[in-house]
Amino acid sequence: MASCSGDSRLIQFFNCRLVRDHRLVEEDLWVRNGKIINPEPIFFDERCKAHTLINCEGAIIAPGYIDLQINGGYGVDFSYDKDTTEQGVQKVARGLVKSGVTSFCPTLVTSPNDTYHTILPRIPMHTDRGAGVLGVHVEGPFINPQKKGAHPEHCIQSIDNGLETLCETYGSLERIKIITLAPEQVKELAVISELVEAGIVVSLGHSMASLSDGERAVQHGASLITHLFNAMLPFHHRDPGLVGLLASDAIPADRTVYFGIIADGVHTHPAALRIAYRTHCQGLILVTDAISALGLEDGIHHIGQLPLEVKQGKAFVAGSDTLCGSIAPMDECVRIFQRATGCSQVFAIEAASLHPARCLRIEAEKGTLDFGSDADFIFLNDELEVLATWIGGVCVHAK
Repeated sequence: MASCSGDSRLIQFFNCRLVRDHRLVEEDLWVRNGKIINPEPIFFDERCKAHTLINCEGAIIAPGYIDLQINGGYGVDFSYDKDTTEQGVQKVARGLVKSGVTSFCPTLVTSPNDTYHTILPRIPMHTDRGAGVLGVHVEGPFINPQKKGAHPEHCIQSIDNGLETLCETYGSLERIKIITLAPEQVKELAVISELVEAGIVVSLGHSMASLSDGERAVQHGASLITHLFNAMLPFHHRDPGLVGLLASDAIPADRTVYFGIIADGVHTHPAALRIAYRTHCQGLILVTDAISALGLEDGIHHIGQLPLEVKQGKAFVAGSDTLCGSIAPMDECVRIFQRATGCSQVFAIEAASLHPARCLRIEAEKGTLDFGSDADFIFLNDELEVLATWIGGVCVHAK
């Protein structure tokens, strides 16, 4: 059997365990032209062998992690550094591959309109040897001031004129993939349906919404909850609020409500992680909600318009006890979640890969190792530590 000819280099990864069909399987992984391919036609039609063979030495090969909510990292704040937006996103993208993240949604917190108008057009949709940008997550400004968290109250708005309000605020919806809003800040919920039709995921968060408020928003197309348990009404047995969407009987059986959850050991108690996992595991998505201090030491940093202080591994709005994002990388969140819930390694991995891909409806390209999907994957050891990261079939990080 001869080596395949031409420019389409064929790579065979062997001595590995693949995350496929929700389990670990002992199979080789084949990559060509940045895609994961079916090896059968290689053997039976092309009758050739790989150009490159890589011995994985028993490592787990998993889909690359996808972070749907990340405010910055490595000294970069996406909502603050307006003059260096492109360079900042590139810097974070290259840093994220060390934690196994191969795709992400740069997240902008509540800001003045001119900040959106300046930053959104400058967000690069392509990165150089770093995690890919899937679109922007705008977390606000249409949130409830009573649950503002680290969002500046003077910038908070309500949606009074549907898409017209959104376009006035953001300037353009072109690069936006996710919008976090409080449903009670929306005059007419039909705007949610319009956003969904435009390919934008509507997420509910920073809200005082009742369960019925949340159900109406979901019935109009909302499909995600922003950092479950944080910046929303606490669970109450007579009205469980947005948390109740995890077990609502008003949502059709063929609809999945996804929810982001921060498993950084600070934002969400291990028992709360277990409750979420046992109640609605298929909708669970791990997010970092990481801030500019990710990868840095304690000190003063920024989140949007507000100064923040990192002390003893926790981030607060400066001069307060208000938590304002995480400094834990995604691979650490995966490990914390797996230990807290006792779930399988595969489930913990899929909560950071397959589930966010499904939420964005890109699971045909991302979040799996299925034939035809993008060759974005990571090598892990049995402790779920990242050994290497590959994007488009190219190694961009090796430990």
